[in-house]
Amino acid sequence: MPKQVLKHQRIARVLAREIHSGVLEPGSRLPGEHALTRRFAVSRTTVRQALDELSKQGLISTHAGVGSFVAFDGSLLDNSLGWTRALADHGARITTEVLRLEAVRDARLAADLGLESSEFMALDRLRVLPEGTPVSLERSRVPLVPALGEVPVRGLLDDSLTKTLAAAGLQATHGDEWASVSPLAAEEATLLRRPEGEVWLNTRRVSRGADGRIVEQVTSLLDPGRFQLHLGFGEQPQ
Repeated sequence: MPKQVLKHQRIARVLAREIHSGVLEPGSRLPGEHALTRRFAVSRTTVRQALDELSKQGLISTHAGVGSFVAFDGSLLDNSLGWTRALADHGARITTEVLRLEAVRDARLAADLGLESSEFMALDRLRVLPEGTPVSLERSRVPLVPALGEVPVRGLLDDSLTKTLAAAGLQATHGDEWASVSPLAAEEATLLRRPEGEVWLNTRRVSRGADGRIVEQVTSLLDPGRFQLHLGFGEQPQ
């Protein structure tokens, strides 16, 4: 008995054929979710499942709803892959220096995030250009769940926080991000090898899993000469 093809799989196959045949050219934008629900006479949930199928196949990338995306030298970065992979995919020859990886207690941060436990895994990293110039300073704080208990001792999986979190069953699906500019404090200026008081892009992102729990908070200082914050809005499958 042939396996039943689900609605979202059928839609994904139709769109995949259009992409492969050139009806939808590479880099072009797909119709929005609302248009696709009318075309295929299905629910928005079904359309989103179809788009997810296409995304898994590497045929499209999606930015649903209102969002902010960091760009490096004008190229948007997909931070869901992790900074190292995202930068490498754009040909940026940047190395990562781990400054700190340890378990810490931070009652103020726990209160700010609404968490009962004040235990976090702290990871501080510099991103450095080949000539040795730092272009970002990132401070990640992850609630120290049991599955991450040995990470401060054994290190990150493949030197990747994204892979380490995934191996622990933690995956960010949504969150919030804030951006501002701020002058470098003395310690930051020393690490970044820039003058104290120089103004850098300052971002704070709080990521949550599908269940709404906090996965990570990361604050980043980004060289405004290399990084920009790109704001997107609406449904933008492409």
